[in-house]
Amino acid sequence: MERILLLGSGKIGRTIATLLLDSGDYQVRVADMDADSLARLKKNVQVETLQLDASSPDQLAKAMQGCRAVISALSFRFNPGVAQAALDAGISYFDLTEDVETTRQVRKIAGQATGDQVFMPQCGLAPGVVSIVAYHLTKEFEQLDSVRMRVGALPQFPTGALKYNLTWSTDGLINEYCNPCEAIHEGQRIDVLPLEGLEHFSLDGVRYEAFNTSGGLGTLCETLDGRLRNLDYKTIRYLGHRDLMAFLVGDLRMSEDRDTLKTILERSVPITYQDVVVLFCTVSGIRNGQLVQLCDARKIYHQEIAGQQWSAIQVTTASGICAVIDLWSHGHLPQERFLRQEQVELDTLLDNRFGQYYRSTTATQFCRGVTEDLESFE
Repeated sequence: MERILLLGSGKIGRTIATLLLDSGDYQVRVADMDADSLARLKKNVQVETLQLDASSPDQLAKAMQGCRAVISALSFRFNPGVAQAALDAGISYFDLTEDVETTRQVRKIAGQATGDQVFMPQCGLAPGVVSIVAYHLTKEFEQLDSVRMRVGALPQFPTGALKYNLTWSTDGLINEYCNPCEAIHEGQRIDVLPLEGLEHFSLDGVRYEAFNTSGGLGTLCETLDGRLRNLDYKTIRYLGHRDLMAFLVGDLRMSEDRDTLKTILERSVPITYQDVVVLFCTVSGIRNGQLVQLCDARKIYHQEIAGQQWSAIQVTTASGICAVIDLWSHGHLPQERFLRQEQVELDTLLDNRFGQYYRSTTATQFCRGVTEDLESFE
């Protein structure tokens, strides 16, 4: 039985712990600074818990003793220290970060790994599974032209001017809305501005908007550099959300005072567990001598697992990282020091007991394959 150290007992951490423990194949030690959060977890799950300051190398080293891997479900700012502690302890490392600079630091640390240690950041939804889906589609082409990745975690019943509820890390949300975004445009790797590139589309009779946000591409810019004309990632929201956030972040310059912006959002925007995750990838290129477009569109809803109700963002994020942990544990991932999401085969992920939530009865898949009329997606 694998022993895993899980750092973070918040919304996503609770889900990860529940999925791993419910499988019966993992012993999980959950550590967090927040004693109340750990106590809430123990009310529903029989799990070992530990109160810990993740900024302390000594406390991290002690918590990692006897574990084969560590999962960081903490805010991205802790992850370089956690990765360094994992390197020193000789164990493997997985995280959920969307922060580009954090991933660069983790990759640098991974270069010093020895033995069978692996370092795999960005294991959630976006970055994460969306990269696996998009890269799978690229394999159908002799020559690529463009890859577009669109993901949103949305309230199923939107209210208020923002038409949005908090569903995951507020720090991560602000990071996505404020940091530069990677892209490939006309064959050149560039940075584009967050909240720009506004577009509209319809899916399943619902109108959405999408705009640039940071971090969702993961390592695909590097993987696909020199192989296509355009590559971008955008976040999906209901119509009108982007303009209000641009007013807050840009006009009121809240990007310069992120702590205050976090306070405003957490005080004013309620959390919801009645949500839906929309994942939509399109890839175009030359296939059998023709310019063709392939797409993959999915909706995953909140659902009950192990006798508890979980939000869609909890299910999609936790199942993504649990699946890659499971595949790594059983020797189904490449033995490299630094692993990218796109190195995971989509069919392997979907066949996994955790990854199957992306095609379960609560996941609606709208299209896979050649589409000749994409008017409803434009």
